[in-house]
Amino acid sequence: MTEPLEPLLAAVRACRICADSLPEGPLPLLRADRGARIAIAGQAPGIRVHRTGTPWNDPSGDRLRDWLGVDRDTFYDTSKFAIVPMGFCYPGTVKGKGDLPPRPECRATWHDRIFAALPEIELTLCIGQYAIDYHMPDLKRPTLTETVRNWRQALPRRLPMPHPSGRNNLWLRRNPFFEAEVLPELRRRVAGLI
Repeated sequence: MTEPLEPLLAAVRACRICADSLPEGPLPLLRADRGARIAIAGQAPGIRVHRTGTPWNDPSGDRLRDWLGVDRDTFYDTSKFAIVPMGFCYPGTVKGKGDLPPRPECRATWHDRIFAALPEIELTLCIGQYAIDYHMPDLKRPTLTETVRNWRQALPRRLPMPHPSGRNNLWLRRNPFFEAEVLPELRRRVAGLI
């Protein structure tokens, strides 16, 4: 039997499993409702998001909402979108290289249980390699680019995507298929599900 979602989310928000490894302390950030039809599975909150306490509340989130073709109110409507990153807390940074990977404890402890409690999810947006590894192990290719190029194989239930960070501007320029082919289909599917 599936766990009830609300007590599960409360347990995640109270989680302190890896507190000693988090430079800013634990602040698990996720949002979900049992009726959500789209799951956004990103990596982990960045420092800016951690400090505001709101997932995707940064320029990456602005770009993601543009990619989806939705406004902030729609994006944060948990009856439409579940926001379940691979790591719920800000993991810290590697000097000069960006954020550390999501803490593995989240995936091991919570993800199977959370997704089992979200029965209405019809589309999972797998943003970045960590989300692809978890949600799409059967379709993962050697590189993110190859996986995203084969996006049609993942539909209708999943869609691999690069992270919307400004750090990926070069990737987006080198891979115009994403904007030309993937984004129109993404917007069409999102509009149909919300």
